[in-house]
Amino acid sequence: MKGKIDVLLVGVGGQGTILASKVVSTVALGRGYDVKMSEIHGMAQRGGSVVTHLRMAEKVYSPLIEAGQANYMVAFEQLEALRWLHFLHEYGTIIVNTQRIKPMTVITSAATYPAAIGQQIAAVAHRMVCLDALSIAQDLGNVRVANVVLLGALAQQMDFPQDDWLQALEATIPPRFLALNKRAFEAGLSGNWRLEVGS
Repeated sequence: MKGKIDVLLVGVGGQGTILASKVVSTVALGRGYDVKMSEIHGMAQRGGSVVTHLRMAEKVYSPLIEAGQANYMVAFEQLEALRWLHFLHEYGTIIVNTQRIKPMTVITSAATYPAAIGQQIAAVAHRMVCLDALSIAQDLGNVRVANVVLLGALAQQMDFPQDDWLQALEATIPPRFLALNKRAFEAGLSGNWRLEVGS
């Protein structure tokens, strides 16, 4: 029947990763999948890591994705992409927002932000899609929709109809923000920004 799909969404507190995961879950449920979701917050209110495991299949028994099994990974920030890269399947796709948010250890000079993160990820990932979701959201008039720009980029890679995604946005986004979020989704879906690595 339906094959297993594991999606890992990673970012830092305040980037909208949880809302994004709810949209993906809504799409999957609408397609008849059994869906399990698990959220892990690392001091999210202070910019700590936020990780959402999202699993869908005919029947899902565990909400947690095992290392090396994520079919898709959406990283809302570069360092988080690198931190969780070991969860990506060897033939998986990673979508990386090029935004950099310095963790507290970097701000306090206890550590340095790694250089050339994109190249490090590209050396491991089967398929990598990079975009500056923050700049795209700024052009749309609100940086808070960067998460939905990334959803559009994810939708471009997944085999779900566009209408399903739009219906999921309607089900999860307050009406007064819906038009803006639909534009953000379509901007991510369009691929006009595209910088891809891999095959």
